[in-house]
Amino acid sequence: MNKRMIKDRIFLLGAVDWSRRLFDSLIPLPDGTTYNAYLVFGSEKTALLDSVDPPMADVLLSQLTDVSKIDYIVSHHAEQDHSGAIPMVLEKYPAAKVICTTKAKGMLMDLLHIPEASFQTVEDGEKLSLGDKTLEFVYAPWVHWPETMTTYLPEDRILFSCDFFGSHIATSDMFVVDKGRVYEAGKRYFAEIMMPFRNVIEKNLEKLKNYDIGMIAPSHGQIYDDPAWIMDAWRDWVLAPPKNLAVIPFVSMHESTARMVDYLASKLVDNGVRVELYDLTVTDIGKLAMSLVDGATLVVGTPTVLAGPHPLAAYATFLANALRPRTRYLSIIGSYGWGGKTVETLSAMIPNLKVEVIEPVLCKGLPTKEVFAAIDKMAAAIAEKHKEQGFV
Repeated sequence: MNKRMIKDRIFLLGAVDWSRRLFDSLIPLPDGTTYNAYLVFGSEKTALLDSVDPPMADVLLSQLTDVSKIDYIVSHHAEQDHSGAIPMVLEKYPAAKVICTTKAKGMLMDLLHIPEASFQTVEDGEKLSLGDKTLEFVYAPWVHWPETMTTYLPEDRILFSCDFFGSHIATSDMFVVDKGRVYEAGKRYFAEIMMPFRNVIEKNLEKLKNYDIGMIAPSHGQIYDDPAWIMDAWRDWVLAPPKNLAVIPFVSMHESTARMVDYLASKLVDNGVRVELYDLTVTDIGKLAMSLVDGATLVVGTPTVLAGPHPLAAYATFLANALRPRTRYLSIIGSYGWGGKTVETLSAMIPNLKVEVIEPVLCKGLPTKEVFAAIDKMAAAIAEKHKEQGFV
């Protein structure tokens, strides 16, 4: 893709990665992604904002073929998908200064071996003149690394937001066309990457109220030429209370746990609680993470394997603990053959979750009338707690 003009002397560069399906060897990318870089020509100076993942450096360099000089290379975030091609850009423009936060400088030296002499660090709120265009740097720590910052261009009312408001979508569209698709991708992005830092992101959202933002240009996904709706979505994901939703990730070996899960789901619905089930043998963890953004209750369904939870159930529990959702209530259902410590093991895996534990229900073998009666009580208890909290 060739560079494309966003506004007068402001261009979208970067690469569209149509085939990538896994990020950080962990995060599913069902729609691929983009690595966005931006070129800003001032009347006196020229700045490149971010770069691309190193395997696609040749795409970026081809877009810079007719650019004779770059004065500044802004690194919003040290991770390789943003800054990995900066060393190659510096080879082409050795006099350029890498602009970044003080914390990012050390990280970029460690990760990419950029020489110290190439850096110019900036403070929160500092401005850099390109002549008739100005770059104002706005620190945004923990969105999603500690060194992250964004850049505001006041003359054109553009926020270059780095991972803030990003989405993983490979597309030829420069601007958002399908808000529904981008909303889902953005929520997945928030859930998988940003949710653990929700409390700090709240402060960063508050900082942005001081800026007149007419356009948001993120490092992944499409540009928002109507940014209010995605900013409102992030405020909801960060600030709103959980929804009247029970999230049930489960795995079943011989149908006992599956029967319990199906019964619980039906009873929760009967009691007015929305339910989302995830069979962990086939689940996209990104979908599960998205549900955790909203879920007030998490119920893990698992058989007992070698005296403990099934490894997939343990992984889902570990994931929930790492993502730190707003979940208020937690429980466990499942079955066993002779005994074990499933409840104790899973309970020890959630130190980050500030939840109330609802009495687990485990059965030996196939569930009995007594087991189903216990699940009735669990469903009623979950519904009552949701009602008490006013979750909708």
